[in-house]
Amino acid sequence: MNLNQVTLAVSDINLAVEFYKKLGLIHIVADEHYARFAFPDGDASFSIYLDPDKEGLDSRGVIYFEHQNLDEIVAELKSKGISFDHEPTDQPYLWREASLSDPSGNKIKLYWAGENRLNPPWKLEQSA
Repeated sequence: MNLNQVTLAVSDINLAVEFYKKLGLIHIVADEHYARFAFPDGDASFSIYLDPDKEGLDSRGVIYFEHQNLDEIVAELKSKGISFDHEPTDQPYLWREASLSDPSGNKIKLYWAGENRLNPPWKLEQSA
């Protein structure tokens, strides 16, 4: 099994498309209610859809985008006018994370975990 994509609701499709393009995602599908993006690395995709009822609702999910040069990408995005809620910080679970929100209030974490993403010291043993 492989993750194909994650889709988020947004209140303004045009603002959201511009935001995710600034993050470096590649815009590959578009209409007035939907957009899909590819990533510069890997084969996962990410999409957004227009939900007029999204306005004012709290986001419940958190999207994680991985980047090995986290501090550099955060500095680059800030130079493009993107605001961060939290600067890159080393977390107790051995990930380095920065957090921000898209124009619709969806929570996003940019992070780097390296080997600890799939193989943390506390990883469960897999039975045969």
